[in-house]
Parts: sequence; C-alpha cells; structure tokens
Amino acid sequence: MRFSTLLSIISIFSSVNAIGDLAFDLGVQANSGACKTASDYKSDLAALSSYTSKVRVYAASDCNTLQILGPVAEEAGFSIFLGIWPTDDAHFSSEKAALTTYLPAIKKSTVELITVGSEALYRQDLTASALGDAIDSIRDLIADINDSEGNSYSGTPVGFVDSWNVLVDGGSLPAISAADVVFANAFSYWQGQTQQNASYSFFDDIMQALQTIQSAKGETDITFWIGETGWPTEGTAFESSTPSLDNAQSFWNDAICAIRGWGVNVIAFEAFDEDWKPDTSGTSDVEKHWGIWDSSRNLKYDLSCNFSS
Repeated sequence: MRFSTLLSIISIFSSVNAIGDLAFDLGVQANSGACKTASDYKSDLAALSSYTSKVRVYAASDCNTLQILGPVAEEAGFSIFLGIWPTDDAHFSSEKAALTTYLPAIKKSTVELITVGSEALYRQDLTASALGDAIDSIRDLIADINDSEGNSYSGTPVGFVDSWNVLVDGGSLPAISAADVVFANAFSYWQGQTQQNASYSFFDDIMQALQTIQSAKGETDITFWIGETGWPTEGTAFESSTPSLDNAQSFWNDAICAIRGWGVNVIAFEAFDEDWKPDTSGTSDVEKHWGIWDSSRNLKYDLSCNFSS
C-alpha cells in the first residue's frame, strides 16, 4: 500500500473516533484444561475491568460458554463478542442450539455482536460464499429470539473474523458483503518481523484490510475491529521475531496504542496465559505465552497509552 493511501484511510478513522476501543480475546479453559466455571469468569472479568468492558470468545456451545459466561458478563457490566463455529454441520447445529437456548436468558446488550467463524477462509474451511450464507443464517436465527426483557435480537451485528491477508484477497468479498462487522487478525510476530519494523508492518497490514473492506461496504456501513494481535513474552524466536516482555511492551506501545490513537478498535490477543496449551518443539512453544496477564492473572506489563503525544 502506498503511504499516502494509508494516511488517507487513517485520517477517515481519526476524524470519526477520537480513540479506538479496546477488548481482549478470552480463553474458556482453566489452567488444568478443564472448562472454566462461573467463578473463573468472575475472576477474569474483575482482572480486566480496569481496562475494558468487552471480551471476545470463539464459540457459544463449547465449554457451555454462552450459558456460563453470559450471566456473569451481564452482572459485571461486560459485553461479549460471541463467536460461532460454522465449519461442520454438527458443530454449527450445537452453536445454533446454544443461541436459541441461552440468548433469551440475558439482555440483548450483553451480546454486542456475533462473529461466524474464526479464520475459516484462511484455513480454507469454508468458501467465502458459504461463509456469507452462514452469516445470513445466524442473522435470520437471532431475529426470532427475544432477550430477557422481551427485546428482539434482530439488529445485533453479525460478521466474521479472518487474517488480514485473506481479507485483502478479492475472493473474500462474498463474506464481506454479507457481514455487518469484520475483524482482521494481524500478527507481526508470525511474519518474522524485527522489533524495529513490527509496528510499521502491523499498520500497513491493517490498513490494507480496511481499505478492501471499506471499498466493498462503504466507510460507515461496516463495523471494523482488529480481531487478534499481540506479542508473546516467552518461547522460541520465529525468524527475526523474538518473544520477550520488553518486546511485548514495545509492541503494545508502538502498535496497539498507536493504532488505537488513530481511532481503530483493537482486541488484544490474549487476556491470560493458557497453561494447558501444549509446549512442543519449535515456535509452537510460544502458544501458552501470549497472555497480557499471566495464568494467575498478574499483569505482565504496563497497558497505559499516551494518546496526547
């Protein structure tokens, strides 16, 4: 992308939103690998509450997430970005059943939006047309569900999440066209970037995705978030990318704070280290170290952003 184009897109955002919002991707398994309880979620949200009132989860039926987290989030004043897995018929049916069963028990405002699939196009689990059809089916389903106060879930935004480079590909347009909201994932770490170049690469990736989405949907007809980004604090280096606390802090300051300063919404990956993830050979040993808090909910580094500079 030409730098002048990047600045043009950023200027659109900065004129609309003073500061981009912040949320966190939240795992649904405890350190043991067992599904989290209501008590676990209460402790999670208490730790996050100084920084956000929004969390993203990846499925509704897995670990009974909507059933357990929904009431906890409502009580804590949090909203949920609720993921739905559409990639096999049995799982998709379970997800729909969870929506039908548990959405009526909570207020509409608790489920702020719904994302169908997580990098389904990147992994080639679905075609863009099939993903668009799945988005439409969830939108139709929730239109017939009322919340705990009798309000219809009709109008709740429904969209999808995918890697920035897949969104830039013109083949993603059927899914973008069907979506009310699109999340773009971007990891400078997995592109093997040096620390000096990580934030520049991140900005360029996100702005390419945003340009594609806005060209398809218009500047005001789509809700955009960065769905996943971050930097691991421990593990094996990937090409020129090195996990460390200092590098994670730098990426937070130079990439996440900076892009929020331009008005772009960010979901940081991820809230807490997940000890249950396998520690195998090679670069996969970073998977349990992406948390901004450790697995005991101790904050690893400073999350303040200086938006005045």
